Amino acid sequence: MTRSGTDLRAPEEAPAPAAPLEPAADCAPARAVAHGALVLIGALLLLVVIRLPWIGDLGIHAATVERLRTDLLDPGNPLVDAPGDSPYYSPWMVLLGAFAKVTGLGTFTVLRVGALAGLALLSTGIWRFTRTFTRRRSAPALAILCVLFLCGPVVFMWSGFPGLHSLALTVAYPSTFALGLSFHFWASLSKSLRTGVSWPAAFGLGLLWSVILLCHQFTGVVATFGALGVLLGARPWPGRGVWLRLGAGLVAGLVLLVGWPYYSFFDLFSVGGLEEIHRPLYRDLLPHFGFALIGVVALVLRWRRDRRDPLVIFFLLGALMVTAGGLTGHWSWGRALPAALLPAQLAAALAMVDGGTRLIRNLFAVVVGAALLAGAWAQCGVLGYVVRADALPKAVREKTREPWAGYQWIERWVPYGDTVMVKGRAERQVPAYGPYTVAPGYPDFFLADQEQRLAAVERYFAPGSSRAERLDVLHRYGARWVLQWRSDGGLAASDPALEKVATGPNGQVLYRVVG
Repeated sequence: MTRSGTDLRAPEEAPAPAAPLEPAADCAPARAVAHGALVLIGALLLLVVIRLPWIGDLGIHAATVERLRTDLLDPGNPLVDAPGDSPYYSPWMVLLGAFAKVTGLGTFTVLRVGALAGLALLSTGIWRFTRTFTRRRSAPALAILCVLFLCGPVVFMWSGFPGLHSLALTVAYPSTFALGLSFHFWASLSKSLRTGVSWPAAFGLGLLWSVILLCHQFTGVVATFGALGVLLGARPWPGRGVWLRLGAGLVAGLVLLVGWPYYSFFDLFSVGGLEEIHRPLYRDLLPHFGFALIGVVALVLRWRRDRRDPLVIFFLLGALMVTAGGLTGHWSWGRALPAALLPAQLAAALAMVDGGTRLIRNLFAVVVGAALLAGAWAQCGVLGYVVRADALPKAVREKTREPWAGYQWIERWVPYGDTVMVKGRAERQVPAYGPYTVAPGYPDFFLADQEQRLAAVERYFAPGSSRAERLDVLHRYGARWVLQWRSDGGLAASDPALEKVATGPNGQVLYRVVG
């Protein structure tokens, strides 16, 4: 939408009405194509939710639901048998845990319900936020397509980054739920600014902001930048009363952040050790996100029309933080990349329907359309999560990734709450089925003895460790089971302290500790 360059202050008691939006006239064929593509992608994602492919962090979210189902008020550490807080106990996961407890549904069924809710929030949120800029009926569908496909020719998968392939793997994560809430947050804030921001709306916005931060802290940063873009780009400039009510809402949000009982939000600011694991965010930026540069061009055109365009401000805040992180070695600041990507992707979609002259709109339609097709091809490997590999064309099959196999087979033997000695990827999966592991499979900076546990697992499996050292580790951490391949090391299969119980479909052997 073309915004006036005049900044008129409206009286606080009677906010000026929003500038009239464009008529809903639109290109019917383009709208039909966009909506048709969206229906197909929606069907694909629904099938993905049913399959719920496992590569990455799904295990910790499943374990979190398991602990909350068992003890909603004091769940303890989600991964190891120890008390303590955890940032994984967010409002959304507490709600899912309560849902699991009340309904008795299985953990992965509950995660599928959560995935459907997150997917619905994300799609409707993009739709609502896009409608704050234009009435063109094809714009929301185009915006969703750009968010999913206007990335780069090389697939990038990380929670909080909603490219199609990434979304397929993280749809059940709190990050997807938080991002969906963020779009609704921006849309509601924009609407409230147009209507004057009532006291209930201000408190609701403040609480919604804090819930996003509690659910996924990195997405909370993105949500904050987006809100600042909407606020600083508001026309007319909000009056003092509006700022007062928004400030009160902010205080309400801060009270929730301070009072959240499951973990101390502000202790996260002192957490270290996050930089190295986020260094890959700064590698291969053009292959991963190069198509989004089309949106940067669209943002420049928007800036020429309106120096306070909300999407431009949103983009600049994200780009500045990411750039500062790259220059200073704070690689975790790269998690703000969606704050630069999303406004560029939305601007590209808007440029196709509201980009100025017909020539400019048509030019963007051609360029963005070609980029979307290239992005869809780059991410077509997601089909491998819902279609048998042998049924896919060879070119598509080469882009697929095999999901991890689960550990359902140990549930017959290992009771809930027992501790298993295991290393590698299985550390990230076993807790999803109820047991604990000796060491956490994910960095857990709220766990005081994390380093000692990691060292203990390494010592148990190290080739030079004595039998006495290995037994000491098992007994110290109450490990009643050992899960290992022959090549892992550890106690020999013939050791009298171990009793072979079962062999899994992947060749791992489960032993009971009897000595």
